[in-house]
Amino acid sequence: MSSSSVSLNLITKNPDEDFDLVKNALGGNCEAFRELFTRNVNRVYSLCLKICSDAQLAEDLTQEVFIKAWEKLNSFKFESRFSTWLHSIAVNQFMMHLRSSDRKSEKEEVFGKYAGPDQTGNIQDFRIDLQRAIEKLPRQAKTVLILHDIEGYKHNEISEMMSIQTGTSKAHLHTARKFLRKELSK
Repeated sequence: MSSSSVSLNLITKNPDEDFDLVKNALGGNCEAFRELFTRNVNRVYSLCLKICSDAQLAEDLTQEVFIKAWEKLNSFKFESRFSTWLHSIAVNQFMMHLRSSDRKSEKEEVFGKYAGPDQTGNIQDFRIDLQRAIEKLPRQAKTVLILHDIEGYKHNEISEMMSIQTGTSKAHLHTARKFLRKELSK
């Protein structure tokens, strides 16, 4: 049995608790969509904030995610958790924002506040070094690193969110970690 059929089988046996709300929202029930929003808005905002490091931009992206989710709700296939589907929309909205933005100032760094101390215990210096290293990462490697190491997603979920192969997600994570180790050991 392939890994994709295993995950689909698990979903079938334990359906996402939001599935009924999605079905009701698809039937035109605005209260059902409002409940989906209430259940998921904090996690979507948290992800947006982590990937853009800008509270105002994270709020804007979160709003765009739910507008897009409402518009595209009929494309939800019930093959993954609803929250995973929303996170894929969030990642796509952020990537579209970066593509449309020419200003480097809007490409804020992600990791600064999640870093730990270096050997000397100087947290601030380590955060600055980490931030500079993260700035140098390719966009997709950075996104995979955040989704996997910060958000705790598995590679199959990341591949779905970013529309890439699972192996590509693993390769991006390996590349990002290797690069950060090299940069931080200088």
